[in-house]
Amino acid sequence: MGIRVVITGYGIVSSIGMNADEVLGSLLEEVSGIGEITRFDTIHKGKLPLAEVKRSNAELLELSGLKDKRKYSRTSLLGIAAASQAAGMAGIKPNQSLRTGLISANTVGGMDRTEDFYPLFLENQSRGRLSEVATHDCGESTERIAQFLDIRDFITTISTACSSSANAIMLGSEMIKAGLIDRVIAGGADAVTRFTLNGFNTLMILDKNGCRPFDEERAGLTIGEGAAFLVLESEELAIREGRKIAGFLSGYGNANDAYHQTASSPDGIGAGLAMAKALEMGGIVPARISYINVHGTGTQNNDLSEGIAVQRLFGGEVPPFSSTKSYTGHTLGAAGAIEAVISLLSIQHSCVFPNLGWATPMKELYIRPVTTLLRNTDVEHVLSNSFGFGGNNSSLVLSKYNSR
Repeated sequence: MGIRVVITGYGIVSSIGMNADEVLGSLLEEVSGIGEITRFDTIHKGKLPLAEVKRSNAELLELSGLKDKRKYSRTSLLGIAAASQAAGMAGIKPNQSLRTGLISANTVGGMDRTEDFYPLFLENQSRGRLSEVATHDCGESTERIAQFLDIRDFITTISTACSSSANAIMLGSEMIKAGLIDRVIAGGADAVTRFTLNGFNTLMILDKNGCRPFDEERAGLTIGEGAAFLVLESEELAIREGRKIAGFLSGYGNANDAYHQTASSPDGIGAGLAMAKALEMGGIVPARISYINVHGTGTQNNDLSEGIAVQRLFGGEVPPFSSTKSYTGHTLGAAGAIEAVISLLSIQHSCVFPNLGWATPMKELYIRPVTTLLRNTDVEHVLSNSFGFGGNNSSLVLSKYNSR
């Protein structure tokens, strides 16, 4: 038998909670984090909703216990909060003999600080220092998270748009199987920036009323922010070290159809390949999938493309599915990890979370998302999809843990 990669810790910060317990509570109570823009000034205030983390940077800094005077980006602070939760659950401590890595993903890096600095600098160059934009690069937040957790053995950053943190989890698993590292904290973080909001608004794919995935009247996505990380290690190591196992990563797949810079292929070829590869790796037939946490952004193109791919793969036996972006918004580079943690919560608490905001079936599809909370249902395998710009499509299968 091959090496089985298990999950021994996880952490999450999002618009619906600052930890897994709070997130679970919001999911069970069907409380969405989508609302008014409050955290920064923008011409879209009062016109477009966001799914903001309900903490200021100062509050996130205090929450982390950081005492140095470094100016952290919001992406770094969100990442530190979630990654430290995951490390704490897994009992990761500094200077242990185990080789520990960090693979973190994001799309905008520390652009929030650049946006605050740039107007002042343009107005009067004596009012700002270019060192203020040192957080701009995507890898800077990874370095800050690694520094906070004292991780030194392997550190890298992935940025493949909305599939970024799913790919971070996949890379971590591959490294463990190859014997390159003993355990990995893998996931991602992304903060809402004006650049992100303006960019997606330019593409005309933002819903002014909040996203409505898989609804015939859907009008676009809702931008969100947050962070999530999983601690991955081999089953053998976890058992030897006496750690509690929350679940395991039974399969994953990535496919790039390169159909368009921002649009999914209309026939869902890349999405279908990613899902099929994930099932094949896990040796799981489609009928054994208990729940699909679909990518489900709420755009016209994505939901139709993904829906076609799901129907083709599962035929007349499509399992319950929903998009939890109707709770968290689309957290971009963090989405894959956030939805992986939500998938674990589904497994651990035997429930399937509803697709909020859904009212009208899509005329092109025969499938319908789950619209009411399903409790006391055996959730053995969850397929979690993350599809990014450029056709970078990734699927994870998270499974209930049973010792072999």
